[in-house]
Amino acid sequence: MMRSMFSGVSGLKVHQTRMDVIGNNIANVNTMGYKSQRVTFSDVFSQTISGATAANDDTGRGGMNAMQVGLGVSVSSIDMLMTQGAAQRTDNPFDLMIDGDGFMVVGDATGRYYTRAGALRLDDVGNLVIPNGMKVQGWLAGEDGKINAQEVQDINLFDPKYQTTTPAATKEAQIAGNLQSTSKSEEVSISFYDSQGNYYTMPMIFTKGTTTTDGTEWTIKPAKMSEDKTKVIVTDVSGNQVGLDAAKLKIGEVAADAEVPFKVTFNSNGKLSKIGNTAINQDTADKDKAIKISFIDTKPTTIPTDGSTGTILGAEFNDTITVNIAELTQYATKSTATGKSTDGTAAGTLSGYSVGNDGIITATYTNGDIRNIAQVVLANFDNPAGLEKVGDNLYAATSNSGEFDGIGDAGTFSTGVLEMSNVDLSAEFTDMIVTQRGFQANSRIITVSDEMLQELTNLKR
Repeated sequence: MMRSMFSGVSGLKVHQTRMDVIGNNIANVNTMGYKSQRVTFSDVFSQTISGATAANDDTGRGGMNAMQVGLGVSVSSIDMLMTQGAAQRTDNPFDLMIDGDGFMVVGDATGRYYTRAGALRLDDVGNLVIPNGMKVQGWLAGEDGKINAQEVQDINLFDPKYQTTTPAATKEAQIAGNLQSTSKSEEVSISFYDSQGNYYTMPMIFTKGTTTTDGTEWTIKPAKMSEDKTKVIVTDVSGNQVGLDAAKLKIGEVAADAEVPFKVTFNSNGKLSKIGNTAINQDTADKDKAIKISFIDTKPTTIPTDGSTGTILGAEFNDTITVNIAELTQYATKSTATGKSTDGTAAGTLSGYSVGNDGIITATYTNGDIRNIAQVVLANFDNPAGLEKVGDNLYAATSNSGEFDGIGDAGTFSTGVLEMSNVDLSAEFTDMIVTQRGFQANSRIITVSDEMLQELTNLKR
């Protein structure tokens, strides 16, 4: 039989394979994270009719090249093209597109796999998963919210330790504004949190005293006291009155029930000149212009209207609040002095999630706290084109791709964006034309060879 016929058959086979790959590329033109493939050909072994000879001085003849007849074509490789795909904006906070190289790590009971399709979502128990249900893996945050590189683990956002944040007692507050120089007294309230996150408001009364060569004195004491003067009355978040032991509540080291209240002094320019008995320098740092309000082992109690003993509430107070008054003035204009806490929070409950460009998932809470929960990481391979496609936009490691170290690397992501297929339709249609013509030409080899064999059989009639 003619060798050309079998060469034509091999040409038909490889061009059919190439068309299969082109068809699959076009079918996946809108598949997120899909990487297109290409087919390369190589010739197969050739039959040597005459070997090559060297030049010979004895015969006076030059060398001759080998004479070979090729025996067809085979598929040399089917390569994956790992170029970046285009971005498609979705505005879904759990949609992630990898910027650059790498693969997200996912897994289930069958093993660990890798993907660039970042359409992530939460299941009913809080697992971060991909559409087929495999769990996304990454680094988890510790109790302090710090994320350290470690063996990747399944990411679960409903873990009980992420559902609340602990409260923080107020340590710093501020009173700023003006005390009208012609006023007799002004009430200013500060708000604060205790160690259990209970919120209170304490009104304080600034009373103008004597004016001396040192300046004008203002005394500071709680604005509301119980009738027996043993309790300082503060208001909780619900508006209920709560009593604190006056003997254990100190304003600038002076007990709230002391006969001589704590004092601050303003100079003739309306600036603070003395806090307590300590003269201050206007050029010093703000932290030196503060009043310490101390709660010493005091327990809040209810204030009954019938005169009975109150009920102990909440946590024991044993904190000091530093109230900065550097911006407090005494001018003739109307009083504007107000107080506020500058730190401290109530306990927070989880209110939402967000994902950063570094893959860190943060939780936001009702008290304004933000806490790191986990980080989506990337697996990088020495030869990513050596990975094996296993369906569902997943890849598995092979002996030629290199191994995943189990830890991974921090990556760079675009959030609210998906990576689309990197299939180039114009290139695919061009390859389709070339493949069609190749297939057509190889089919002609078979028909012409058949006609030649027909002529051979017609020699004898």
